[in-house]
This record gives sequence, structure tokens and C-alpha cells, in this order.
Amino acid sequence: MARTSRFPGFYKITVAERRSLVSESTGLSSSQMAHAFDAGGLNPEAADKFVENVLGVYALPLGVALNVRVNGHDHVVPMVVEEPSVVAAASNAAKMVRSGGGFQVEVDEPIMTSQVQLIEVEDLAGGPQAILSRKIDLIARANRSIPGLVRRGGGVRDIEVRRIGTPEDRMLVVHFLIDCRDAMGANLANSVAEAMSDELARLVRGRAGLRILTNLSDRRCVRVTCRVPIDVLQTESMSGAEVADGIVNASRFAELDPYRAATHNKGIMNGVDAVVIATGNDWRAVEAGAHAFAARDGVYKPLATWRRDGAVLVGKLEMPMALGTVGGTLRVHPAARLALEMLAISHAGELAAIAASVGLASNLAAVRALASDGIQRGHMALHARSVAVAAGAEGHDVERVAACIVEARDITLEAAKRALECLRRASANAGGAAEFDELSLQDPTDEA
Repeated sequence: MARTSRFPGFYKITVAERRSLVSESTGLSSSQMAHAFDAGGLNPEAADKFVENVLGVYALPLGVALNVRVNGHDHVVPMVVEEPSVVAAASNAAKMVRSGGGFQVEVDEPIMTSQVQLIEVEDLAGGPQAILSRKIDLIARANRSIPGLVRRGGGVRDIEVRRIGTPEDRMLVVHFLIDCRDAMGANLANSVAEAMSDELARLVRGRAGLRILTNLSDRRCVRVTCRVPIDVLQTESMSGAEVADGIVNASRFAELDPYRAATHNKGIMNGVDAVVIATGNDWRAVEAGAHAFAARDGVYKPLATWRRDGAVLVGKLEMPMALGTVGGTLRVHPAARLALEMLAISHAGELAAIAASVGLASNLAAVRALASDGIQRGHMALHARSVAVAAGAEGHDVERVAACIVEARDITLEAAKRALECLRRASANAGGAAEFDELSLQDPTDEA
């Protein structure tokens, strides 16, 4: 099978069958996936080397987003998330985007910013020039603190000096702009800051304060665009044009109201975080950077916007995305390593492009639902499976009980228990079982 992310009916088949399809498309073996993904891919002994005071391992579901096409290439995208509907919704939206050519993405160079705070500065007026006049020498000295990165083609590219606060604060901040190559770059940025702080303090006749990276990595942004034919947006009750206009309205609402923008952006991060976690990256850093970027002009705004262009809906997203494909968790977590192999990428910029694309797909799914049937219909239909399991359903009974409570529009634990009891009584005779089998609903978020 040629590499593809298009698997109609994927949700209907077993886990083993899904692994077989993904194996054919990506070249990873089913045994590799079993070894890396079964039981969370991490045992307590290995976990004990990750963090402190370990008692065990807490597993989350790992699924894959389908239909994802980024810059002309298909990707089966691993996602780790506990919330029902996120994976299916992203896959469904990605299929809509695919019909318009897929996601087109531009990614900045992997520049991270290291900060050195200088306090009690005596020469506040002349301090910035005292540093900038030594820029070449300071960059050379900073690079000597990160020789491994320099050997890989990275290193400090520039220095900036900012004066913040009032004159009474007597404070400067120095930024080292560091090309981190395929690393996320936190440790590299911190190493530079600590190595250079004393020399900077001496130059401005002050004292070094904090020395650490910033997670507002606005020199390391990703920009995603997609064009969706409006006819693929239609629902049973609304035309594609009506849905598209509703999506534009939802976008405008988020642009005008920070209360709405926060939830708009949460929908984006549903997709982004799930990819970031699956690939062993720091989702908290990405979240912090995203929300700081959203508020960079003093008002919290949406990271993605939607507009009509005739018969096409155009989506655009811009956000910081500091991700790595080397170092950190990736050295020791087999599931994270295999997730990267599944993506078949060659550098960290490609990972950023994919994560942001899944984020825009997740946003499209959310605003389309809000503009048409409401967010609860698809979400609760998938949540019904969890309720069925909580009621004691197993195997094929999970889908049958879930379908029953969705049809009854009573997605509660009590309703699931009643449906399960009914199913078990019906299974005592063939007629009853056959009658119950007819109570099946198609998954409203089917990605096929």
C-alpha cells in the first residue's frame, strides 16, 4: 500500500486491524506498535527515571488522525487525548480540508529566545550599547557554552537588549536568539543564559537576575492555511453556504470577544496538544506560548480565523510552535519514538507543521458543529461509549448500548445500565437479540 492517511471505515474495525492498515501505509510493523503502545509504552521502572516519587504509570488513549495532508504529503498522525470526539472530529475536518488540497504550511527557523534579566543597572542609558557593541564577541562566547549544537549547525544567531519597567526599576533584559535545529531547545537556551549572565552584568554595572528561556517563542511560529469547498460543509439541515457563513460568524465572534476567543483557542489546542503529547514534547510550553501569543497586542484574540472567498472557506492559523524531534523524553520513551517514526518526518519543522494543521482541523470541526447542529451531538455520541463501559458493557455490547442511549437522547449511566440489562434479557432468545441489533446508529463523526 502506498503511503496514505485515508482509511474509510477505520473506526469500525478492531485495534489489531487498524494496526495492520497503519503498518501497510507507514512501514511500521504491528509488533512494533504492540511493543510501544500496549500498556502505555512505559513500565514503572522506566517511569521512575522520568520523574520523582513514582508509584506507577497513568495511561491515556493513543489514536490516529486520518486524512491529514500537509504540503502535499499524507500523514497518519498519532494523538494522545482523553476527551471523546477529538480524534474523530479532527479526522473528519481534515477530510474536508483534503478535498480543497490539504493544509499549506510555512514554518519559521527553529529560533528559541533565552533571557537574561539585569537588575540594579547603574548605566541604564548606555547599557544597551555597551552590550550591542560587543555582540560578535558575546555570540562567540555564548556558542562556546553549547558546542554540540554548534557542531550540528545551530547556535546563537543574534542578541537583543530591551529596557523594561520605569527608570526606578533599573532593569534591562538581554535576549539571545538561538537556532536549536531539531531540538525543542529549553536546556540549550538555559545553558546560554547562565553562561553569559555574569559578563552581561559586568558590562552594564548591574547584577544578574533570572536566566532562563521564554516560552513565548514568537521567532518560531508556524502559519497554516487551508481552502475548503463550501459544499463539503453541508449538513442534513443546512447548506454548505449556510454553514460557511455560520463559521465566519463564529470566527468574528472570537475576534471581538476574549471570552469566546479562549474557547475558540481551546478547540485548536485539543488537536495541537494531542500531537505534542504523543510525540514526547512539552505540551505545557506550547500552551503557554500559544496563549501569550494570542494576547501579545494586549487583547486576547483567536489564533485561527475563517473567511468566505466565493465558494471556498479559507482558514488561517498562526502560532508559536517549539517542538523537538531529538532529546528529552524521546530518548527513553518507546511510544514517543514510534509516534515520530509513524509521521515519517525529517526535521522538527515538519512536526510543527503537522501539529498546527491538526489544530486548525480541530478548530474547523468545532466551529462547524457550533454553526450547525451544536457541539453536543457528535461529542455526546462518542461520550456514550465511555458511559456504556462505565455501565459494565464489554466487547460489541459497548457500541450497541451506546447506540441505544444516543437514540433515546439519554446519555446517562442509569440509562446505559437499563439498556445493558435490556440487551442481556434480549440475548436470551434469538428474536429479542435480532430486534435489539436493529438499534444501531451511524457514528455522526465518521471520518470515512
